[in-house]
Amino acid sequence: MKRIISFSAIAITLIFFIPFLYAQDKVVAIVNNEIITQKDLNDFLNYIRLQYSREVKGKALAEKVEAMRQDLLQRLIEDRIILAQAKIDKINIDSNRVKEKINEIKKRYRSDSEMERDLAKQGLVQADLENKIREQMLTYSIIEQKVRSKVVVWPEEITSFYNQNKQQFLKPEERILTIIILPSEDLAKTVSYQLRIGSKLEELAAKYQFTTDKLIAWQGQQLRSEIEETVFKLGIGEVSNPVKIDEQYYIFKLDDIAGSRQLSLDEAQANIQAYLFDKKLQDALAKWLNELKKQSYIKILDN
Repeated sequence: MKRIISFSAIAITLIFFIPFLYAQDKVVAIVNNEIITQKDLNDFLNYIRLQYSREVKGKALAEKVEAMRQDLLQRLIEDRIILAQAKIDKINIDSNRVKEKINEIKKRYRSDSEMERDLAKQGLVQADLENKIREQMLTYSIIEQKVRSKVVVWPEEITSFYNQNKQQFLKPEERILTIIILPSEDLAKTVSYQLRIGSKLEELAAKYQFTTDKLIAWQGQQLRSEIEETVFKLGIGEVSNPVKIDEQYYIFKLDDIAGSRQLSLDEAQANIQAYLFDKKLQDALAKWLNELKKQSYIKILDN
């Protein structure tokens, strides 16, 4: 009877597990002589989630990953095409570079087992991570060789862009502020009142416990709403009422206003250089990828 029950349990497990295996092994695309399965897509998405999880958490992470899901297959196809070209060009990655990167990642964790648990949450093991890092390095290497190294921004292009887009290089009006940071509402009200009746900040610092800082603010800077609503109502020399932000209280004193002005070409040059280089790089990368796609066999299978 026990043996019959055991066989029945195994049979039930297989009934539910086999469809899962089939779904994982389902071929979703063919690129040249390689197949892309649903598992490849899932692993790719999990790796992206792992990368983003260092910067964002919770709902923001879920939204970022979901946005990536929309064009995930196209990205994976492009990666396979690029990696195939890297193989043709015999580009290799030193295994020590991969180990160094893995060691960098390990430093973010208290132990190897903690990292393994984090990887397991994403359906990955360290070997998957090593493989993804190696592929990423191969991709960067061939893009550097075939595309990035050939992108040049000439000085006359920077000058032309500046002259045609001067309105983009207007430095906005700036407010120069002193910030007083206090631990309690009562103390904040006291210090705010004393400043408004003419007490010197240095004198108050000798009597009360608080810290100070400097802030340069301009509209459109994406300041917290509590700060923006306060500082842009102040006149020069005026002191705000206490503003509670998280668990602390802040007082703002407007020291000066620097008017809007046109940035010179020298001041704007670095930003223009970076913008034009990135635009040229994206255009060149898209053109190179399209050429590779024309030379490749790509078939996306219907669901």
